Amino acid sequence: MSDKIPHLLIVDDELSMRELLEYMMVRQGYRVLSAGRGRDAVSMIQKNSFDLILCDIRLGDISGLDVLRAAKKHNSDTVVIMISAYASAETAVEAMNEGAYDYLPKPFDNNELRQTIKKALELKTVEQEKKNIDDNLKKNLHFGHIVGNSSKMQHIYEMILQVAKTRTNILISGESGTGKELIARAIHEQSGRKDEPFVAVNCGGIPETLIESELFGHKKGSFTGASSDKKGLFQTADKGTVFLDEIGEVSHHIQVKLLRAVQEKVFKPVGSNEDIAVDVRIICATNRNLEKEVIEGRFREDLFYRLNVIEIKVPPLRERKEDLRILAQHFLDKYSREANKEITKISSYAIDLLNKYDFPGNIRELENLIERSVALSMTNIILPDSLAISVYKKKHTHTQNIQPDIENIANGVDLDAVLEDIERAYILKALELTSGKKNRTAKLLKINTRSLRYRMDKLGIGN
Repeated sequence: MSDKIPHLLIVDDELSMRELLEYMMVRQGYRVLSAGRGRDAVSMIQKNSFDLILCDIRLGDISGLDVLRAAKKHNSDTVVIMISAYASAETAVEAMNEGAYDYLPKPFDNNELRQTIKKALELKTVEQEKKNIDDNLKKNLHFGHIVGNSSKMQHIYEMILQVAKTRTNILISGESGTGKELIARAIHEQSGRKDEPFVAVNCGGIPETLIESELFGHKKGSFTGASSDKKGLFQTADKGTVFLDEIGEVSHHIQVKLLRAVQEKVFKPVGSNEDIAVDVRIICATNRNLEKEVIEGRFREDLFYRLNVIEIKVPPLRERKEDLRILAQHFLDKYSREANKEITKISSYAIDLLNKYDFPGNIRELENLIERSVALSMTNIILPDSLAISVYKKKHTHTQNIQPDIENIANGVDLDAVLEDIERAYILKALELTSGKKNRTAKLLKINTRSLRYRMDKLGIGN
């Protein structure tokens, strides 16, 4: 958070509650004002700049939702948290649709409230920094559809700018779904070849019997079905860039052919005795460890060193989680437009849930998740309940039927640990059955939502 002391407004028509909240927030080091009436709060909002407003839904004159609307109209960056003894799922959705960060039912846990406010203010700071970085990126960096402002991505942007002006072959390595082709395209678009073809070849998606013809072309009659001469992709890309994706999938036979094309920029079409020379920049990508492939004899060493003049390693999404919110919002904007929906925001709790998942499918998996969530969402905000959250189920598939080993009690037993295991298993199973909907989960377990949140926090279960 910045050095600026956050300025809070507390709005509650109950004097004792207002005084308690004001005392708590001052103790936390915040500057605090309070109002007992909704109209007084609206007036104060119009005259002051508040970082966060804590507002009861039911007030003596106007609704807390009216205060929320006034706050967002005056300054859309103001964080508003709603509190109520009469909260319902419908009220929560309405508040979130109007721009509330969160709502808490009364009576609330004081520690939970402090943590929610702290997290909200930290998020506000992060979002402001994101806006500043995004503005700078839009002004200074144009890498196609690459999204991300983390230090690891900034390093990749710098490498793109450094290598783009050279003729050097590039190897882009990283797990599937990390965006290797986007980086290859960005290098091409920043290079002097940007107005020439960019030809992408998925080496793993072309049958062994066809890949030589696809890459280098063939002469009429050179094999069954070759009814006419055909240009290969290397020739199509002349003066431009060839991107060989999944280069680790090609056979030794094709590796021999590629070596000559890479080394001399010369090749023979299938069925031809004449060499064709081309001027191409070669960029390759792999999700394999090619050095290991070389050691184990599956990839030619001479070809590896020709391709791997400069290597760009793309981090998996789990190592650049600071980019997750930006990426999720990017995909939300994209698929909301395509679906002709006005879904503008992902709730903080939904982001928290995504942050607790490792995304083995990386950015591609996140994109698919957001696309499905947009399709399924019935509101203009993505709530945890809106997520097509197979990620939640994957995160918690370790839920088991706990069988206490009562017979082993003679050897001693940690009763607290046993009870925690049982409690955790029941909560995780209930969350799975309700797709993570906490109000329904609490009903299944015959406890209130506040108690459920407390237990989940105690047991380290993601909200």
